[in-house]
Amino acid sequence: MKLKFIGLAIVFFAILSSHSQEIKSPKFGKGLFNLVGQDSSWTMKIGARMQFLATSNWEDGESNASNFLIRRARLKFDGYALSPKLKYKLELGLSNRDISGASPFTSNAPRYILHAVVKWNFAPGFELWFGQTKLPGNRERIISSGNLQQVGRSLLNSRFTIDRDLGFQLIHSFNLSDKFVVKEIFSLAQGEGRNITTGNLGGHQYTGRIELLPFGNFTGKGDYSGADLIKEQTPKLALGLSYDHNNNAVKNRSNQGAYMAIDDGDGFFETNINTLFIDAMFKYKGFSFMAEYANRDAKDPFAKNSDGTLTGDKVQVGKGINLQTGVLCKNNWEVSGRYTHVELNQSITGKNPESQYTFGVSKYIVGHKLKVQTDISHLEVKGGNNELMWRLQFDIHF
Repeated sequence: MKLKFIGLAIVFFAILSSHSQEIKSPKFGKGLFNLVGQDSSWTMKIGARMQFLATSNWEDGESNASNFLIRRARLKFDGYALSPKLKYKLELGLSNRDISGASPFTSNAPRYILHAVVKWNFAPGFELWFGQTKLPGNRERIISSGNLQQVGRSLLNSRFTIDRDLGFQLIHSFNLSDKFVVKEIFSLAQGEGRNITTGNLGGHQYTGRIELLPFGNFTGKGDYSGADLIKEQTPKLALGLSYDHNNNAVKNRSNQGAYMAIDDGDGFFETNINTLFIDAMFKYKGFSFMAEYANRDAKDPFAKNSDGTLTGDKVQVGKGINLQTGVLCKNNWEVSGRYTHVELNQSITGKNPESQYTFGVSKYIVGHKLKVQTDISHLEVKGGNNELMWRLQFDIHF
């Protein structure tokens, strides 16, 4: 099936290439092609991106382990249909990491689709999104993996993110004053993550988010991009708060993690899981600072069979904080630092607190569209083995 899909993609691009003289290609990093219907009733921008990663890990008392990886390889399509007020986005993943996770819940098929969403601007200040896309959770997760300040996201994101799901989002924004901007988002989702084909097993997932931008909008949506590549000439600040309620959740990390099966796989344990995110982004003249706090709790964190016996599965309840800063230097070199502390409830999860310190260096050749990044991280696990990790990554986006 994978070969068939890749073959169709090759044929598609071959057709486009055969008409390349008729298609005006945009500037580097702005997509491979910009297609416009003869009557201008539709548009489609086609892009591609790749990430290549090298990693080395050293653990106390263990030998070095290294890995070379095509971390991401993706095709992107976006534009509008009939009217600029009706936009769409489709993003497909081709790398093994992009499509991993096949299971009975995804019809045992690779998970090619990352985004498949339509966005309708039905009134001034309002948009209605429907389809599969990222939920309005923590800021670091909403930032594209291609626009990150360091090689990867933090431990806080990996432990607490609510990532992508299927449903709809209602988005509204307004001005309190000439500069002060307020944004509100409400989301209703299936509650079990992306590409699920078995339907809803538990309840539904409800997410609300509010953002305050007291000094106005960031240039070029910089509040959702790592590093201050624009070098904001006036201070810009964004404050965000998200609250997520997953009603009768059947996974141990809200809509992420593992399913909590009961009675030898004959059903699923259900419990309400709540996740709180508080975050901030500040940028000014090449300096950037991002902070995030996450907290997850559950009505009953211990999964139980129908007779009340414990299954061994536990909701990953706990809290975490992430602080990250960077300074853009001459010739678009940047140095950055990050501190992350994650503390899952040890009496419930049995997991020890973790603290990670990361130092990174990035060279932005063409902004985030062509860059080389490296970082080194020291992970401290209370009562466990510490770990040192070095990473080198190359990004290219057409």
